[in-house]
Amino acid sequence: MLRGNCPAKIDEKGRLKIPQAFRQLIEREWGRELFVTSVNGDHVRIYPMPAWERLEKQLGGGPWDPATKRFFKAVNYYGQTAELDNQGRVLIHPHLREKAGTLGEVDVLGEVDHLAVWNHERLEADVAANPVTEADEFALAQKRA
Repeated sequence: MLRGNCPAKIDEKGRLKIPQAFRQLIEREWGRELFVTSVNGDHVRIYPMPAWERLEKQLGGGPWDPATKRFFKAVNYYGQTAELDNQGRVLIHPHLREKAGTLGEVDVLGEVDHLAVWNHERLEADVAANPVTEADEFALAQKRA
């Protein structure tokens, strides 16, 4: 399970060096093939290919309603397949890198089966603007019960 936050950097060539703790887990559990994408361009999502394929099957297995069509249009617009290189780097293509504002210092968050790569200032503002509420905590407690 991918969890936590690791600061990282996307270099001038658009390569993100995956933080070591995440890299070891990804390679051990899923291999080196990845799908790099976004839903709306505000941040980058990096899925190990088996996790992405599982999501594709879950969402794309039945009739495609408008929400499913919009989702796949967006992730394919922003997305590309990739592979970890021998130094543990993955290329974030220029269009997505620019839209997400992710050149230079970034935060890499573990989100169970994928990584979320955020511009640090954008993430900080989003967390401040959308705090966990009492209602959220109640809803989460109901899931645990």
